[in-house]
Amino acid sequence: MTDNNIEKNTNMLADKPQAEPTNSQPKPKKESFLANLLMNIVIPTLILTKLSDDEYLGAVWGLIIALAFPICYGLRDFIVTKKVNVFSALGVVSVLLTGGLTLLHLPPKYFAIKEAAIPGILCLVTLISIKTRHPLVKIFIYNDKVLKINKVDEALQQFGTKKNFERTLNNASLMIAASFFLSSILNYVLAKMILVSQPGTAEFNAELGKMTALSYPVIALPMLIIMMGTLFYVFRSIRLLTHLTLEDIINDGSDA
Repeated sequence: MTDNNIEKNTNMLADKPQAEPTNSQPKPKKESFLANLLMNIVIPTLILTKLSDDEYLGAVWGLIIALAFPICYGLRDFIVTKKVNVFSALGVVSVLLTGGLTLLHLPPKYFAIKEAAIPGILCLVTLISIKTRHPLVKIFIYNDKVLKINKVDEALQQFGTKKNFERTLNNASLMIAASFFLSSILNYVLAKMILVSQPGTAEFNAELGKMTALSYPVIALPMLIIMMGTLFYVFRSIRLLTHLTLEDIINDGSDA
């Protein structure tokens, strides 16, 4: 082979585009807020309030089909992510308890207790976790999906403010526990006010649908305000204790 042919072949190889690496992992799809809202709130509410009469699905089948949507959505999330989401799991348990209590025709007071028990348990777990190596605040806020943990830890070590930040996380845990406690009270009050009919009837299903629809503005909104306040408190503390800006610590996928 002549030198000219060798040079020509070398240039052709150099101009050939490089193959994309095949070992890159696809980014996990973010959960759709619209799908979450439809499957957990809108569709079950419409079935319970509009289709539970005897001329449509009836009280029992209306309840079963309405509860099937959040249960199937929660199971699908587990199959797709291959991980147990604690809060999704609690949601599925709550839905199953609602269905079980209804089919057993237990008095409405048991529904109020159940509605208060789930966030009440989360409140206790959050408080207990403060004394462990893995407080729940690290799941909610201080985790590597939200923040560049290594960068924050290095800055805390550099300025000798690690203990001060631990106190911040303890206070944040108390604020999160307070949000669950508030949710427990509001859940109980809302259930006592709305659920007055006998379980297993179309009237009760309609009341259950109304309670589901009101749970977001009445319960989720105050909790969201407290959680946002907690987030602001933690970020402000990080800024003061590490001298890093918000842009420095937010995990945007880069290593810098």
